[in-house]
Amino acid sequence: VQLQASGGGLVQAGGSLSLSCAASGRTFSTAGMAWFRQAPGKEREFVAGINFSGGYTYYADSVKGRFTISRDNAKNTVYLQMNRLKPEDTAVYYCAARRISDVATNDNQYDYWGQGTLVTVSS
Repeated sequence: VQLQASGGGLVQAGGSLSLSCAASGRTFSTAGMAWFRQAPGKEREFVAGINFSGGYTYYADSVKGRFTISRDNAKNTVYLQMNRLKPEDTAVYYCAARRISDVATNDNQYDYWGQGTLVTVSS
């Protein structure tokens, strides 16, 4: 599976951005997917995850109620809608896929990674 993330950019606090992650390969529809982020000087952290069907999602407490993860298996794409953005959301955002169909929060449980897309939230 190859992953290509897009949609990052500069936005003011309180604004919205939508990230996309396009996947290649026939195994996408059975893969658990997630978004992680890494801010400057910090470790990579889990943001949101979705199971193979889209029927189960899980969020980090810091983004719950503001971010929404979704997927379209017909388009081999996973999305992250980010609303009410805060300066502390500034980071490089990575999409990740795992061979197992459910959600995991540890980055070492993911097998494939996209290249990352930068999100900058100004105050």
